[in-house]
Amino acid sequence: MEIHVAKRVVELLYWRDVKTSGVVFGASLSLLLSLTLCSIVSVSSYIGLALLSVTICFRIYKGILQAIQKSDEGHPFKLYLDQDVALSEGTVHKYSDCVLARFNTTVTELRRLFLVEDLVDSLKFAVLMWILTYVGALFNGLTLFILGLVGMFSCPIVYEKYKVQIDHYVGMASKQVKDIIAISKTPPIKEWFCR
Repeated sequence: MEIHVAKRVVELLYWRDVKTSGVVFGASLSLLLSLTLCSIVSVSSYIGLALLSVTICFRIYKGILQAIQKSDEGHPFKLYLDQDVALSEGTVHKYSDCVLARFNTTVTELRRLFLVEDLVDSLKFAVLMWILTYVGALFNGLTLFILGLVGMFSCPIVYEKYKVQIDHYVGMASKQVKDIIAISKTPPIKEWFCR
């Protein structure tokens, strides 16, 4: 099941079905952009009201249509009302066990970093936190989510289309970095004369 989900996500990000990818991307981007303007309570309420308005109007329309045609079709959402939407106990246990395992691993790692079990790892974490203060000063969390969403839906398709050129330039940049690292590892000129 997890492989099937991963495959569907990849198909979504690579725009294999343009209509589905467009709907998911548009809805997600609209939600994030609306959250920058209004609180999550307001956005949730507006989305709920919009969905409720559509379903109520459709139900009234179908009721009037049935009355005019004197048909006995029944409730227009009967198919969906009859479906079982309850989560099984096994599914809940499976995912709660996964979440619990990840939570415990994260707490253990944070404890190790904050209580300086390994000085080098704690210093790396401190540098990461220091860099994130600058990122936080430039962007808020929603802006980062929006940039991440746009990147998720655009980078894979751009890479797929321009793979050869991108790989060429990444290879050139990688060679330059390796050359710079090799130069920095050679002894300075002063040490050459002191030998």
